[in-house]
Amino acid sequence: MPPRRSYDQYCAAARALDAVGDRWTLLVVRELLVGPRRYTDLHADLPGVSTDVLASRLKDLEQRGLSTRRRLPPPSAAYVYELTPRGRALLPVLEALSAWGAPGLAERAPTDAVRAHWFALPLLRHLAAAGAQGVAEVRLPEGSFHVRLAPDAESYGDGPAPDGADAGITLDADTCVAVGRGDLTLGQGVREGRVEVTGESVLAKALRAT
Repeated sequence: MPPRRSYDQYCAAARALDAVGDRWTLLVVRELLVGPRRYTDLHADLPGVSTDVLASRLKDLEQRGLSTRRRLPPPSAAYVYELTPRGRALLPVLEALSAWGAPGLAERAPTDAVRAHWFALPLLRHLAAAGAQGVAEVRLPEGSFHVRLAPDAESYGDGPAPDGADAGITLDADTCVAVGRGDLTLGQGVREGRVEVTGESVLAKALRAT
């Protein structure tokens, strides 16, 4: 791999790009925002990345204090990578990038890979706008993910909520993209039959009312 370079500019944006501006880096962060991940899981959910590039990006993130690597306790012998608080602070950056890039999802190419949890980023801010706290499990034909909503502390994870959810949201990918772009609210989707929100919690009722 070529040596890392710096922009050598005394600018906050340039410093940020020194740290996370390389190709694949922010997508590695996207995957680690799900939670601790094994190398094989990261490689599986980053189709197209080479093993050399992935290893290099993980090393860079660790050297810059954005992620750590730790060994799981017995009987597992695997190592997992996870973000530090500094790394997790990139969540709003990725949310903003997702919002800016959402118009590019107008058409899905036959060659486009997709993972259910990739829809979490554009959806998070719209779920948070409901103003209620709790855990929502989002189910798409491609799979499921869960989001945790708390004041200034949104997060998401792959698969069903491990401790149960306060609300369930069932929709397809096109509807999820429409909500993420702001073209449709969850409440509108419910009324039009495009979204199903289950549960009787405060969060479920708030999501139906958006």
